[in-house]
Amino acid sequence: MSAIYPDDKGATLYPDEKQEPALSYGDATDSDGEHVSITALVAEDHSHDIKLRTMSWQKAAWLLCGDQVCLAIMAQTWSLSVLGWVPGIITMVVAGILFWITSITMHKFIMKHPQIKDICDFGYYVFGKSRIAYEFTGFMLLANNILLIGFHVLTGAKVINTLSDHSLCTVVFSVIVTLMGIVMSMPRTLNHVSFMSMFSAACMGLAILLFLIFAGIEDAPLYGYNGDYPTLGPVKTYAFPPEGTTWVACMNAVLNITFLWVPQILFPTFISEMEKPQDFPKALAVLAGISVFLFIVPPAIGFRYLGQYSTAPAFGSLGVTSYKKGSFAFVIVPTLVIGVIYANVSAKFLYFRIMGKSRHAHSNTVIGWGVWAAVMAGIWAIAFIFSEVVPSMGDFLSLLGATFDSFFGFIYFAVAYWQLYKGNLFNGAGRSVMTVVHVFVMICGLFLLGPGLYAAVKAIIADYSGSTRPAFSCANLAI
Repeated sequence: MSAIYPDDKGATLYPDEKQEPALSYGDATDSDGEHVSITALVAEDHSHDIKLRTMSWQKAAWLLCGDQVCLAIMAQTWSLSVLGWVPGIITMVVAGILFWITSITMHKFIMKHPQIKDICDFGYYVFGKSRIAYEFTGFMLLANNILLIGFHVLTGAKVINTLSDHSLCTVVFSVIVTLMGIVMSMPRTLNHVSFMSMFSAACMGLAILLFLIFAGIEDAPLYGYNGDYPTLGPVKTYAFPPEGTTWVACMNAVLNITFLWVPQILFPTFISEMEKPQDFPKALAVLAGISVFLFIVPPAIGFRYLGQYSTAPAFGSLGVTSYKKGSFAFVIVPTLVIGVIYANVSAKFLYFRIMGKSRHAHSNTVIGWGVWAAVMAGIWAIAFIFSEVVPSMGDFLSLLGATFDSFFGFIYFAVAYWQLYKGNLFNGAGRSVMTVVHVFVMICGLFLLGPGLYAAVKAIIADYSGSTRPAFSCANLAI
């Protein structure tokens, strides 16, 4: 399978293929002064049987919300129980501000290079058209996304376990979720997936609302990571980490927060399938508004009622079984749809490497659809294996946050800012402030990659030193 890399004219070339003359429409200008037309890129795409660049900014907003309004929101209550009100809320607010700034930087860079189709192309241009950066980013994309899909397979199995009172072996439930994921992943355009995202975000919102109601009306939470109620005394909250909290626990709580705020690994693909990619900030503003509310308010309310008994996800702290089932049941929809979104982005990267510039790549042919189905089935199958062999997906998500989010949420965008404004970094007060902010972004990325990665590895070692779930176990995983 020969590697392909984006050229500066909107096409995708094999390493030794000659480039065609630049398009002359002038909608955008790349760093070499070549004119690259968004209009021409859309027109070329619309000449195919399968059209990718068709999303409006409204559908892109639904897609973003479908990806971000997820179960990880319900883990933030646990993060607050570890960090306390002050460090926890400060971390959430800072992560949100950096999310907005880095996402806008990413969009500006893509508008300068509108031929970018995914995060791999982004890495290619950010690091000076480096093929090493392209291959490294491709590996990171697949590793991150397939592990996340595996996490959603495991979460789906937990939901069905909880609802059915463990009526079947957990592996059977994982197989069911995997098969459902493969079927739902067959649409090849994100425009179609955006319809699923609407229902996904609505279902997760309903699950959060029901949880908050149930947490407020029940007498006390039943379960907690450090002891069941009332072994730790009355429910209480606190401003700072309680005595005895380890640095590793605090760092994992921070990683848990940053993991929720760093979805940008998917954004270049989303932008590349918009009919007017220049409108992406509108969709981003919708997401930011919803995220600020959902990522802070429900976790804060949950911490108020659960206190030191908070679990991740917070549904597990509910004492009444019917409350737990009633709220957790709706999580099955976002679990599947978010898996579909990550699978779609991953499959496109592999699919177009396999198909190259073949006519089957954008056509409704048996070969085209057959390769797409095979790639998608392979991605979900590997994710299923990961879901069964990893002993604690929660700690492995911390590892993902440290390893991948450090690059795709911070480092890449600090470098992108430098590429956009090098030689002009301190031209005026506003630019100088943003330059300092992006230096801070780089520091945050390096911190996650260093101490953050160390904390995640320590947590995984602790998992293996105790009792761990055997591979392909039928054990009950109900919350």
